[in-house]
Amino acid sequence: MDRCKWVNLNNPAYIEYHDREWSQPQEDDRKLFELLILEGFQAGLSWECILNKRASFQEAFDHFDPSVVASYGEEKKAQLAQNAAIVRNKRKIDAAVKNACVFLAIQKEYGSFLAYLKGFAGPGVIEEPYDSHTTSPLSDAISKDLKKRGMSFVGSTIIYSYLQAVGIINAHGPECDLYPGRKK
Repeated sequence: MDRCKWVNLNNPAYIEYHDREWSQPQEDDRKLFELLILEGFQAGLSWECILNKRASFQEAFDHFDPSVVASYGEEKKAQLAQNAAIVRNKRKIDAAVKNACVFLAIQKEYGSFLAYLKGFAGPGVIEEPYDSHTTSPLSDAISKDLKKRGMSFVGSTIIYSYLQAVGIINAHGPECDLYPGRKK
């Protein structure tokens, strides 16, 4: 199979992520929450680093149940900051808890986080190959709104990458078998 050129072919987890998850439309709000939090943790690091720690993140963050994460107190946050299996950045841990609270408020307001995203993006999938740019008017608007609601680590570049990850934007490149319209 031909894949996007950014995929590390020596990392089976990366191949699996690319082939089965990345840029595939995601409808499960818990998965949308997980990827939002992981994208925030990725800031300043590589996605491969986060992907390699994903199972540890899932365990440490109660499988990304936003209602559980929103209830984390100082003791749990301190425990996370000592967990060598994840990224131990206190600002990102605090942001994950705060972002969970905002995520829940958005779910309540819109019925689901996906409905919130689709309110900006529309019903279809946007097709933009991954190397075209790192932000867009769409990621700018969502980032601005999430920040206004109180989220952090949701800058336009992070949100653009997130929209690619969750399939709002299909970003597979023309060299990839998963590129929209590519004949196999």
